[in-house]
Amino acid sequence: MKKIIIASLLLIVSCKEAVKNEIKITNTTLKDVVADNSKGAAEAKKWLENSIVSYFKADISEHQKIMKDITTKDYYEFKTDATNVDLDVDGSLTLKEFQEKWGDKYDTNSAGINTGFLISAQDWIHVEVRKCEVMTALNNVYIFNVVLADDGFKAQYFRKIKVIKENDRFLIDEVIESN
Repeated sequence: MKKIIIASLLLIVSCKEAVKNEIKITNTTLKDVVADNSKGAAEAKKWLENSIVSYFKADISEHQKIMKDITTKDYYEFKTDATNVDLDVDGSLTLKEFQEKWGDKYDTNSAGINTGFLISAQDWIHVEVRKCEVMTALNNVYIFNVVLADDGFKAQYFRKIKVIKENDRFLIDEVIESN
């Protein structure tokens, strides 16, 4: 019995030592983390603004390709499904099917059902980024408060856009439509 108790104590002590050896203290300060997040947010903001402008300046025949290039795979599929809800096209879902499929990952109530990417209008004259402010920036995930405007149609579109940095690339991972 003594041997079992001694063996157990030795095992416990050795595990504690292993855990202590695994912990490494870094000199990263809160100031460094804030600086990294601010730098990333500034880069993400510039990328987002340029991507939006490029998307709306491109020929309409290029929009699907551009959208696919600037969004995550999941968001691209989500928005494509949202656009086609209850339409008579191959692969379209009912609203209920759409909500069941995507409800755990995205806000299906603010998806822009049956509307296009970034704006709800089918046509536009000249869409520009009127405002793009960082709301949050943490661990390569950036949320922006964005206002897109088309003065030709006297329209404004209020959006919350989530951008992530993945494999050294920025990608849109969600667009919450506010109007």
